[in-house]
Amino acid sequence: NAQETLQSKLASKQSMLNRFTSLQANLSLEFTPERIECFDISHTGGEGTVGSCVVFDQGGPVKSDYRRFNVAGITPGDDYAAMEQVLDRRFTRLSKGEGKIPGVLLIDGGKGQLTQAKEILEKHQLPEIVLVGIAKGISRRAGQETLFLSSENGYREIAMKTDSPGLHLLQQIRDEAHRFAITGHRQRRSKARRVSNLENIPGLGPKRRRELLTHFGGQQAIMKASQDAIGKVDGISKKLAEIIYAELHNID
Repeated sequence: NAQETLQSKLASKQSMLNRFTSLQANLSLEFTPERIECFDISHTGGEGTVGSCVVFDQGGPVKSDYRRFNVAGITPGDDYAAMEQVLDRRFTRLSKGEGKIPGVLLIDGGKGQLTQAKEILEKHQLPEIVLVGIAKGISRRAGQETLFLSSENGYREIAMKTDSPGLHLLQQIRDEAHRFAITGHRQRRSKARRVSNLENIPGLGPKRRRELLTHFGGQQAIMKASQDAIGKVDGISKKLAEIIYAELHNID
C-alpha cells in the first residue's frame, strides 16, 4: 500500500545517504559530497564512440542530468582522446552556466585517465572538484577494484573494505555510467549502419531513401517488408524495389 511504498522510499533514501557518508569517511573528505558525476566511454573497435555522464546525489540517480556525447574527430579507438573531448565539452558547458559543479568526479580508469581528467579540471579552473579513479583489478571482478584519489602531490591509493557502503556507491555509479554509455553507443552504431546500408544501394538517392524511411518508419520495417511492398513506395520502381530487397537481404 501507499504507506509501505513511502517507507520503502525513505529507507532507500537513507541507505543512499549512508553510502555518501561512508564515502566521505573512506576518502577522508572534509564534506559529504552532494553530487557525484561519472564518465565512461563506449565503442566497438572505434566505431560509434559515445561518452556518458551520469549523476548521483544523496537521493540517488539524477537522470534528468544524465548526458551523452557523440565523439568525433579522434583516432578510432583512442579512449584517452575520447575521454578528453567528453570532459572538455562537459566543463565548457559548465563554464557557460549549464549544470552544477560536482563535488566528486569519478573516472572509470587508473592513473593515466586521472592525469588527463586533472588537466581538464585545471584548464577550466575547477581545483575544488575531488577526483577519484576506479580501476578494475586483474580479475576484473567486482570488489577487486583499485581506487585512486587525486592530490596535489599526485595520487594515493585508497583501500576500501569490500563491504564498504562507500565502495558500493562508487561501483553502482560506475556500472550506471557504463550501462548508459553502452546504450548510447549501440543506438549510434545502429543508426549509422542503417544509413550506410541504404546509402550503399545503387540507384537509391537521398530523396528516395527519405521516402522509404518515411513510408516504413525505419530500417527495421524496411528489412521486414516484401519486395512488392517496397515497390509501392512513391518513386520506387519495380526494378529498384528488386535491387533494394536483394541488397538488404544479401541476395545475389
